Amino acid sequence: MEFTKLRISPLLVGFLFVCSVALVHGWGNDGHLSVCRLAQPRLSEAAANAVKDLLPAYAEDDLGSLCSWADRVKFRRPWSSPLHYIDTPDDLCTYQYTRDCKDADGIKDRCVVGAINNYTTQLLTYGQESASQYNLTEALLFLSHFMGDIHQPLHVWDNNIIDTAEERYDDSDVTELIDAIQTNITATVNRVKTWEGCTTGNPPCPDVYATESIKAACNFAYKGVTEESVLEDPYFLTRVPIVYLRLAQGGVRLAATLNSIFG
Repeated sequence: MEFTKLRISPLLVGFLFVCSVALVHGWGNDGHLSVCRLAQPRLSEAAANAVKDLLPAYAEDDLGSLCSWADRVKFRRPWSSPLHYIDTPDDLCTYQYTRDCKDADGIKDRCVVGAINNYTTQLLTYGQESASQYNLTEALLFLSHFMGDIHQPLHVWDNNIIDTAEERYDDSDVTELIDAIQTNITATVNRVKTWEGCTTGNPPCPDVYATESIKAACNFAYKGVTEESVLEDPYFLTRVPIVYLRLAQGGVRLAATLNSIFG
């Protein structure tokens, strides 16, 4: 399958590591579904019960079914659009919260890292009287989605690599993609344990995830790609392991975060 032509503008050379174009949905539905479906079986009993309690009945205890909800509502809630990504300076390949976590108007904390911190704080009120000031169902859905977004190295990948991998290796079935990633997680238990923790305390540690993503953007997403490049098999074959890795890390870390929040 041929990849669509990639046009690299000066803005894109600035290494935007999460979707910053309104019409592009980060990982896409299958990517976000994968992150949430990888996470849910890893939940503790307390976390699983809290998630079940917070999900609407029509979700039938399937967090994955609503993992793209934040994309679907951002056009009705334009205030949420900047929360899906971070812009980094055009001439740098680094991330700094104080420098980069702001929206187009310069308002601080309005980026995906700030959003993860905010919705984690809201969910920590679950079971407390103060919880009534928040919509914890929406907090859960936003957090779950943004944990996927922050692991997406660059919006140029968007759905394309995932869709192509499903077509080639998984009979276009997202369930088979999830199963393949889960098998890799199971086979590398010791490595997976290093993903779950934070050196600064309990998960989440979104600054770490953001730094990983900007490095992946620099080292993989645009490496060897020039303006008007057509992304063909060599690009796909060398990048798809990175996509699988980031989806796996997103799922493992979402579970670790929810376990930390709910006990």
